[in-house]
Amino acid sequence: MSTPCGIDTAVATLALASHRSSFTELPALVAREAARAGLPEARLFIADRQERFLREVTGEGPDAHRGGAEMRVDGTVAGLAYTKGEPVRVDRGHRCWVPVLDGTERLGVLHVANEGEPDFEAMRILASMVGLLVVDKRANSDAYARLIRTRPMSVSAEMQWSLMPPSTFANTRVTISAATEPAYDNAGDAFDYALSGDIAHLAMFDAMGHDNAAGLLANLTVGVFRNERRRGTELEAIPRAVETMLTEEFARTRFTTAVMGELNMATGDLAWVNCGHLPPVLIRGGKAHELECEPSHPLGTELGLPVTVCHEQLEPGDRLLLYTDGMIEARDAQGREFGLDRFVDFVIRHDADRLPVPETLRRLVQALMNYHHGRLDDDATVLFCEWHG
Repeated sequence: MSTPCGIDTAVATLALASHRSSFTELPALVAREAARAGLPEARLFIADRQERFLREVTGEGPDAHRGGAEMRVDGTVAGLAYTKGEPVRVDRGHRCWVPVLDGTERLGVLHVANEGEPDFEAMRILASMVGLLVVDKRANSDAYARLIRTRPMSVSAEMQWSLMPPSTFANTRVTISAATEPAYDNAGDAFDYALSGDIAHLAMFDAMGHDNAAGLLANLTVGVFRNERRRGTELEAIPRAVETMLTEEFARTRFTTAVMGELNMATGDLAWVNCGHLPPVLIRGGKAHELECEPSHPLGTELGLPVTVCHEQLEPGDRLLLYTDGMIEARDAQGREFGLDRFVDFVIRHDADRLPVPETLRRLVQALMNYHHGRLDDDATVLFCEWHG
């Protein structure tokens, strides 16, 4: 029987072994090195696209899930570790579920046993390395793409998920998180964010239509936005650049509404432009109001309206919501809209419960789906940004 080697050695060996390994080889690598560190029975579970299930990665079959277990996020101990972002003990502490994260993006959970008193620090270190390896290996793995799907995905949704950044990012100055539905049929909604020095770039787009052309339109819109942003183009000039490209390709037959903003993370100054989109919502001290800004026209319509850059000074703890109309226009059986007030109140109440931001948005999307009988008629996307000061 081998002697436990310590978590540091196990993680280092795991990192080195991963250089010439694929996603499907991770379960065996992780189990081997975890056992060497005194953490046997290591099993990796990844959340599906809608964060309803945790599916075990076995490395077998076209989805790397053959022969593996599957459990719901809601109502299970593993799901509790996933939603809370903290290790959860079972069986008097001899087995634990540990969240697997990429920074603050939730990926899944790791099941480990412990030969003695639980060493949560060792478990977290192991789970952190596993998270890094999952992210490193998933980009070129069709097995991963199949694993996180519970049903077929449309071509437009395939494009959208390849386009958008990770759903969550956080550092000491800002937390950004986003969610979108329908996960398997999204056509024209897209969010984007990126950091550059002290600036956090934020954007929400809603491309016209619910077909593959809407997906192409959204991809082109985001592509031009990123290209101009990375060239150093001023915020005020970006809408014109996007519109020029959309007009060339779609000849004013298609358009995209958008909010594009820049948050100075050092000062809290928020600058944004509105191109025919719903205004952002600012939540401060448990109260919310829309940030008004003279809108320009939707991108691609060439109506000639001026672009106005508006500013708002944020206070520490302020939360900003960018969203598309699908978030508030879902209707119940009596035809009543979900509505802006219900949408904002949901975020405020769950934030007051100190839930992790991604969990608040997961529950928001589920509430929206339940309100509209489990299926949406329009894409619904929300981006949450909190400035910590």
